[in-house]
Amino acid sequence: MSQDDWKREVGEAAVDYVREDSILGVGTGSTVNAFIDALGASGKRLEAAVSSSEATTARLQGLGIDVIELNAAGTLDLYIDGADEFDAHRRLIKGGGAALTREKIVAEASRRFVCIADESKRVGVLGKFPLPVEVIPMARSLVARKLVALGGQPEWREGVVTDNGNLILDVHNLDLVDPLGMERSINDIPGVVCCGLFARRPADTVLVGGPNGLQTL
Repeated sequence: MSQDDWKREVGEAAVDYVREDSILGVGTGSTVNAFIDALGASGKRLEAAVSSSEATTARLQGLGIDVIELNAAGTLDLYIDGADEFDAHRRLIKGGGAALTREKIVAEASRRFVCIADESKRVGVLGKFPLPVEVIPMARSLVARKLVALGGQPEWREGVVTDNGNLILDVHNLDLVDPLGMERSINDIPGVVCCGLFARRPADTVLVGGPNGLQTL
């Protein structure tokens, strides 16, 4: 089986967690796209969905699913999203698709967060994937200097503007042995909107597709 097959497998498995007639939080990325396709094929009815990105909104609306603002939805029962990395404690790095802030907000608003990923995203210690940090444009250089002081090597993701109108710094070589502490330190820097560490609010369940079949953490 290929990586695309693994994504389809976890996407289909995640549909089992979805309650009919519920308001569902939906994340962003290629694995989430596989979930949305599986959800459409399942015939399950949703009251509505809350989306973490404009791209996901368009895909959901293409299936006839009503997409509403989080402010109108209240607390969500379930959020489905992917990850760029996950560890054994279900802590994540997210933001490869530049939707990390909205993803973190929807995860925080959800009672249960089910992460779907393939085996290639599993790590012993987070940080092999550069950590995305969303920053206010005027603070890009300031935040970059602060990230260097924390031991990282930030790189501006040029040409990318988030759905919130902000910029992304991808930070290489950060020591993430204490991801919760680093998440707090980065979020405390003035000008940082959000960082892609999901340690304070990790996934409740990770569905992993791989050569050994579907695994549930």
